[in-house]
Amino acid sequence: MTVNNMYGTPRHMTRHAGRAPEPMPRVPHERPPGYHPQGAVNPQAHSRKRPPQPSVWRELRSLCVKIAGIAGVAALIALFLYGFHYNVDPSMNPAVKDGDLVMYYRLDKKYRAGDLLLLSFQGQRQVRRVIATAGDTVDITEDGLKINGALQQEPEIHRKTERYAEGIDFPLTLGENEVFVLGDAREGVTDSRIYGPVSIEDTHGKVITLLRRRNL
Repeated sequence: MTVNNMYGTPRHMTRHAGRAPEPMPRVPHERPPGYHPQGAVNPQAHSRKRPPQPSVWRELRSLCVKIAGIAGVAALIALFLYGFHYNVDPSMNPAVKDGDLVMYYRLDKKYRAGDLLLLSFQGQRQVRRVIATAGDTVDITEDGLKINGALQQEPEIHRKTERYAEGIDFPLTLGENEVFVLGDAREGVTDSRIYGPVSIEDTHGKVITLLRRRNL
């Protein structure tokens, strides 16, 4: 039973009279990541710095370094495969003259008769012409140069091929991996008539081109 006070108001209501109503609890609203109200400062935006932009000179220097590296590698490969020899020996006239720059290929040593090669004798480099290869028999008689009994016709050679009194004995049969070489000038030339057959392993490579001073 509810007892009213003198004003007719229920007692349970008079207990709370004069007290402000309790506020309703606020439920926080979830916001999507990275959301910031307009005008708010994002602290992470100031913490991230833009990467420095490379300058034109820095890019140009980097490009030059790359070009130099590629050129260096190419030069090393070229020097490994090819070689150059400045000829000062008149023994190969008229094909190779004094002052010619000889370019040779180091890896090609499969010689045939008529090829030019580069070798060293007593510390001096020589350009010589291959006359005979492995298995051939070379002889020099009063008639001239003979290979396997056949007298050789050499229209580009203007001097007669003769033996040297202090040279090797003929006829001579070449062994495996040997070549017989002569200088085109023939007279007074140091070639296989003096030092005999040449081992292919002792040669520097095959001549592939000549640069003559008047062509530079």
